[in-house]
Amino acid sequence: MQMAQKINQSKFTEDNVPVRNIINGMIVLDNDFKVTGIKIQPRNIFITDPYTQNAIIDNLKIVYNTINYEFWLVVADRPVDIQVYISELQMQFNKEQNPARRKIILEDLNKCDYFINNDIVDTEYYLLFKEKNTDEINKRIRNLITHFANAGLTTTQTSNEDLRIILDNFLNGGVQTTFGTVGVK
Repeated sequence: MQMAQKINQSKFTEDNVPVRNIINGMIVLDNDFKVTGIKIQPRNIFITDPYTQNAIIDNLKIVYNTINYEFWLVVADRPVDIQVYISELQMQFNKEQNPARRKIILEDLNKCDYFINNDIVDTEYYLLFKEKNTDEINKRIRNLITHFANAGLTTTQTSNEDLRIILDNFLNGGVQTTFGTVGVK
């Protein structure tokens, strides 16, 4: 007698993904593994002198060669949220009496409209790994942050928001969703 396989008939993408929770900068999977890592701040090394470029590249080789576990390099686009900046510009525009300054502020407001209407995004870089042991996770995070700092790059541990953006990018083409729904653009 064959056992019938359970088929998930859910209409929600989230129900088919083995994610139990996102907490403390980690994605907790159904099998108790945790996915976490670091966010790497972008740095344009091509505006530095050739010696500095080579030093950064050589140091990055050392960093990657010291990692003795499976990891993923992830590039994710995050929508740019400039609403607070727009509000501040609008308040300055309303208070400003000088026509030249008003013109400059208005030009900035027009640039903001361009950003909003053309779906401008920030590109973010992550190094992620999975592990069950919390002590090992903390050790890896500390080592990664230190090694990347030695290579001249600034990093931080992933936040819950970072991980949600990454999941949205992979599951929904970058469209931000809420629990139980799949966003459609």
